[in-house]
Amino acid sequence: MSQPLVVTIPHRLGKQEAARRLRGGLDVARSRYSHLLQVQEERWAGDSLTLRVSALGQSANGVIDVAEDHLRLEVQLPWLLAKLGETIKGVVRREGTLLLEKK
Repeated sequence: MSQPLVVTIPHRLGKQEAARRLRGGLDVARSRYSHLLQVQEERWAGDSLTLRVSALGQSANGVIDVAEDHLRLEVQLPWLLAKLGETIKGVVRREGTLLLEKK
């Protein structure tokens, strides 16, 4: 089994605002990337979001923890998606940073 993909994205929003933006961002990701990514399940428990997604016919499970000053995504990718790990990490970091920038 491959190492988990971990992405940490700093922010200055506080937990509540970061979580609100994350919820909205998931809705946008569903529509913008529906041809590549499907969110099969999402479940909030406090400041953590557990999700199951599929891409390229592969399923992955992950957790996003919302902290006062950062988000931390940890996802276990199957072999095929793990080969794209660095690309996925870059996209997640870029899109997450845009989502959390002060507006």
